[in-house]
Amino acid sequence: MSDDFKALVLREEDGKTVSAVETLHNADLPEGDVLVAIDYSSLNYKDGLAVTGTGKIIRNFPMVPGIDLAGTVMESASTDYSPGDRVILTGWGVGERYWGGYSQRQRLKSEWLVPMPAGLDSRRAMAIGTAGFTAMLCVMALEDSGVKPDAGTIVVTGAAGGVGSVAVALLAKLGYTVAAVTGRDETHDYLKSLGAAELLSRAEMAAKPRALEAQRWAGGIDTVGSTMLARVLAESQYGGSVAACGLAGGADLPTTVMPFILRGVKLIGVDSVMCPLPRRRAAWERLMQDLPESTLGAMTQEVALAEVPRVAGEILAGHVRGRMLVNPNL
Repeated sequence: MSDDFKALVLREEDGKTVSAVETLHNADLPEGDVLVAIDYSSLNYKDGLAVTGTGKIIRNFPMVPGIDLAGTVMESASTDYSPGDRVILTGWGVGERYWGGYSQRQRLKSEWLVPMPAGLDSRRAMAIGTAGFTAMLCVMALEDSGVKPDAGTIVVTGAAGGVGSVAVALLAKLGYTVAAVTGRDETHDYLKSLGAAELLSRAEMAAKPRALEAQRWAGGIDTVGSTMLARVLAESQYGGSVAACGLAGGADLPTTVMPFILRGVKLIGVDSVMCPLPRRRAAWERLMQDLPESTLGAMTQEVALAEVPRVAGEILAGHVRGRMLVNPNL
């Protein structure tokens, strides 16, 4: 087995982040007890920030980005994994603080890994990826909060993006009525095909709300933050719940306590990075059960390592629809 492999490497030059596909060697890899041959990673909004140098996601260089990956164990010093085991990794700071998935192989800590569920392969796992995993955690959060399909409409912001697309598809499959928020008219047919029953404009939902608005939503999944999340909260019906997992529109939240103290609305923070292992396993099993493979295929595109910097800019500009697979072996 050759020690050489290819990876997308970020370096800092004159205060700017510069990316290039480089040939590395096993000796270049960081410490860890498991060496994984990577089949696929994916491109998420946070990856876009990292690769373009936006938002100071990366603080230590050189860095191999990619916040998730799926592949096969090549070498292991862990009792939990053996060569040939298929694994998934999402979160734990990989691709931010630790070298990540935009590589043909990576050395990792075994406690970061999840065994590949039976019936799942690497391509489908990363078509789901961090975005789909986060969407499932959001759906589970709404379920845990008591929001049932007959409670009313669930609003999904950033619906044409990776998290939003999977959230729409999952909710529709589970019998919820879904209202999808998008800023692109060309995504309307796509969102309807995923199961959206109602389409809302980004402009309408980003308008600054009053402290309380007319009650519209039994629940929400928000990937945007800022004023749009404030509007979703102001429009939530009595006892409604909103799962918040993103900040594509900003990290601020210009709202009041009124939805919480007058309508009993619950705002639930959803974190996929440090999510405990039992919850991770449960989410992946649910994804196998509740996300139709045909739907997943319709929302997925594939790119090579060399294309990642270009597509990273496009995802930040809101021009990427659905899920973007990264194949390091192309």
